[in-house]
Amino acid sequence: MGKLLAICISEKRGTQKFQIPEAELKENWGIVGDAHAGNWHRQVSLLDIQQIEEFRSKGANVEFGAFGENLITEGFDWRSVQVGSRILIGECELELSQIGKACHDHCAIYKAVGDCIMPREGVFAKVIRGGSIKPGDEMKVEPIAKDHPYTAAVITLSDRAYNQEYEDRSGPEIVRILAEKGYDVVEALLLPDGIPMLKSNLIRLADQRQVNVIFTTGGTGFAPRDLTPEATVAVCDRMADAITQAILYKSLEITDRAMLSRQRAGIRGKTLIVNLPGSPKACREDLGIILPALEHGLGILRGTAAD
Repeated sequence: MGKLLAICISEKRGTQKFQIPEAELKENWGIVGDAHAGNWHRQVSLLDIQQIEEFRSKGANVEFGAFGENLITEGFDWRSVQVGSRILIGECELELSQIGKACHDHCAIYKAVGDCIMPREGVFAKVIRGGSIKPGDEMKVEPIAKDHPYTAAVITLSDRAYNQEYEDRSGPEIVRILAEKGYDVVEALLLPDGIPMLKSNLIRLADQRQVNVIFTTGGTGFAPRDLTPEATVAVCDRMADAITQAILYKSLEITDRAMLSRQRAGIRGKTLIVNLPGSPKACREDLGIILPALEHGLGILRGTAAD
């Protein structure tokens, strides 16, 4: 349990937020009147007073809203709360959607003192149930429900598709299959082959968005730019080789060229990453092999299933 200490908004992006005495939360939008509200996953930002006070103790004189936060809270270590958890404020309900963020355009605080805590300590949420909120309202966090849909991201690796030389068909096919199976596909990306962009997005999706499973498609063959397995291994804490061994075993019954794939699977934090081939047909076959057993493993990673 904790409470809401202050509410801040800005009417224009890129400007410091200011305090308001109360606010209206709009479902799947955010705070009415705030420039960062919208139909996306970072509708409301939260920061706890403990982190602000620690920053102030270093000699920085900062007011509420200086870090771009909407809601200043008391009593929460937001970095330890799992993405997908529900945040209750009075009659309103939020869902935690991201931990921290990349800071590309430094805010006024960073430019003034050389540091900002929002990328490290701030979190983001989307509004599930709207209503009125005001400072002093009690808050509490509820863990992810067992029946909460598993989240997924799909990343296509292809120089030619990225350069619009041909249409990506494997990525959309994976998205279609996952949606039919009840997964919430939160992002679908098209990247060039190689390691740098894939590696940074795998880290972001696993650490900040805490996606339950990431499927890559493409870049698993023998070509010099086929480096998807190398990027996957580089970001994983643990490997899950039995997944790709099962794919290989079954795929060899279909074609002996299956032995030419270098697919890998591994775990980063609470996120499973699985490499799939670049062919829509092969993606359908591989997903048919692994999806029936996969949800139990994802539940164990998420903490909503027992061994």
